[in-house]
Amino acid sequence: MGLISLVALMEAQYNSGFAYNFWAAIDDPIGIFLGLIGYCTYRYRETRSMTMGQFLEMRYSRPFRIFAGTLQSIAGVINYAIFPAVSARFLIYYCGLPVRVSALGLTIPTFQILMLLLLGLALFITTRGGQLTIMVTDCVQGLLSYPMYLIVVIAIFVKFSWFRDIAPTLLDRPPGESMLNPFDIHRLRNFNLFYVFVGMFSGILNRMAWQGNTGYQSCALNAHEQKMGAVIGTWRNGFSGMMYVLLAVSAYTLLNNPRFESQAVQVRHELAWKALQDVAPNTVAAAADAMPSADEVRARLAALETESPALYKKVSTIQTQMRVPLALRHILPVGVLGVFCAIGVFLCVSTDTTYLHSWGSIIVQDIILPLRGRAFAPEVQLRLLRRIITGVAVFAFLFSSYFSQMDFILMFFSITGAIWLGGAGSCIVGGLYWKRGTTAGAWSALLCGSTLATSGIILQQLWPRTIYPWLAATGRLAAASRFVERLSAPFEPILLWRVNPTTFPINSREWTFFTMLISLTLYIVVSRLTCRTPFNMDRLLHRGIYHREGVRHEALPWTWRNVFSKLIGINSQYTRGDRILARAVFAWSFGYAYLINFVTVAVWNLVFGRWPNHWWANWFFIRGFIISGIVASISTVWFTIGGTLDLRRMFRRLAARDENELSALDDGRVVGHVSAEDAERFKEPAGPDVPETKE
Repeated sequence: MGLISLVALMEAQYNSGFAYNFWAAIDDPIGIFLGLIGYCTYRYRETRSMTMGQFLEMRYSRPFRIFAGTLQSIAGVINYAIFPAVSARFLIYYCGLPVRVSALGLTIPTFQILMLLLLGLALFITTRGGQLTIMVTDCVQGLLSYPMYLIVVIAIFVKFSWFRDIAPTLLDRPPGESMLNPFDIHRLRNFNLFYVFVGMFSGILNRMAWQGNTGYQSCALNAHEQKMGAVIGTWRNGFSGMMYVLLAVSAYTLLNNPRFESQAVQVRHELAWKALQDVAPNTVAAAADAMPSADEVRARLAALETESPALYKKVSTIQTQMRVPLALRHILPVGVLGVFCAIGVFLCVSTDTTYLHSWGSIIVQDIILPLRGRAFAPEVQLRLLRRIITGVAVFAFLFSSYFSQMDFILMFFSITGAIWLGGAGSCIVGGLYWKRGTTAGAWSALLCGSTLATSGIILQQLWPRTIYPWLAATGRLAAASRFVERLSAPFEPILLWRVNPTTFPINSREWTFFTMLISLTLYIVVSRLTCRTPFNMDRLLHRGIYHREGVRHEALPWTWRNVFSKLIGINSQYTRGDRILARAVFAWSFGYAYLINFVTVAVWNLVFGRWPNHWWANWFFIRGFIISGIVASISTVWFTIGGTLDLRRMFRRLAARDENELSALDDGRVVGHVSAEDAERFKEPAGPDVPETKE
């Protein structure tokens, strides 16, 4: 969990509640099945690729690897580049810091100072220790944060009663916008059923496409352990998932329950004034250190909306993002305030280290190294990696300082990620599972996805500043509105496109879905048209005659006794403990979460009559806090003990490794020749040659 992810989830939960997440359970059987069989993760680990780019070169070509690495880096660095700003602003609004400070006759935005401090700390950890240090940092952050999450959860329940304060407030919503009743959400605009559906579709297509934690996808002992790590991860959220939901609903309760009206007025007043000072300082008098009256602040906002819709949109975006953090300052008691601040710093630094290293290493490994064509000396490559990582941090600082974000954080993630994810998922899944996928198909999918996603970003940025004013000035606004509404009509109320002066009619999630769909279609069609000879998948995956060392995987035969085991991916590599874990995950995720919590409840409401709203409040409380709290308590103890033991085990393995087995050739290159000895050992069957990968 990163700090920006926490802010993004609180923003979404405050806006739409969590009723729409009920329908995400439709995806549970698919997700369970894919996790248990090791969909994508197992085959990727079998290729023994150190990076996704190395796999793409082995499967397609070196020029494609370079282009893919470039796109991936652009998407990832831009996607990451707002992390420092959001994290710094969280600390400013949560801790009540001034938005600007004066020193040596200069007025400096506080969030830039905080960005320097947080990025500097993350940069120090990353460049001094690398991937292993980052892994340990993330693990320790998780171990320290689990009990802190519990403290925050308890503090919120001490402040608010679910049945007296929270539930009545959440139930007091207009028809079609329920925060609790999943059968009454047809008027939700951004976070709705379509948002859930796109998440399901992307979860299958882009299973391993996002490389924000690239080192973790090839760090397991072997392919089986990589799969088991994902299986165990089913229970890793623990109290964190419960905490972010409670943070959002407690802030919503404070700001919308009449019992807390005086505090709500104070929070709204401070939030609006702080956002004006932060984003639109030119609209605020230079000497206006004291907060003006609420009426004056509202008047300034109204004037800004008329004079500069684009700047007003940015102020509104910051208000939406920072509403919950500022409200929490009025909710959490002294002591717990400090605990949650520590959580914020932990989450920020651990995420920054991972992303800085991931995007920096992709630039070095998948762009510079293939372009260079020959190996670096290890110390030279490490120095280059440190410089590139520093460059990513500098870019993030500058981008965060000057970029105007116009959308929800999760929507920004969606559209910027689509620069890469729009076509990457088709290339990766097709490359791992379809022997007729071709390089031409991969090129077409990736080019189409990146072009469409970039177009969406440009349109969103230009809409309030250029496009809408031009439509209004030229008299084309009415025609544009009719055209957009006509496109939207067949899909309403799921898709509701309307022309307004501040927001592009098609949101980021919708644009991303169409991008992925078009790119996938292109990959399939172009591959079918250009495939002449099927790809040699056995060699790519080191199977059959290409198997080299270790225990050869033996598939279990199909019998009536092992049908269940086969369906959930159990094979000869599973230990007794692995079998117990796999069956437990299936029982919990499919039996409890899907059949009981979703199918039974949905059938009851569709067949026997809809539950009254207060039943949904009771049901969410029991499922989301009572049962989840019991499971979280167990997983906290389990992961704390297991994580500590595994850290010690990893250190012992590193200490006992044979330095003679380490090779300077282990740098992620794919060389274009096969040694005479290997050629004799592994007779090549009919099919195209696949470059040998050096490990």
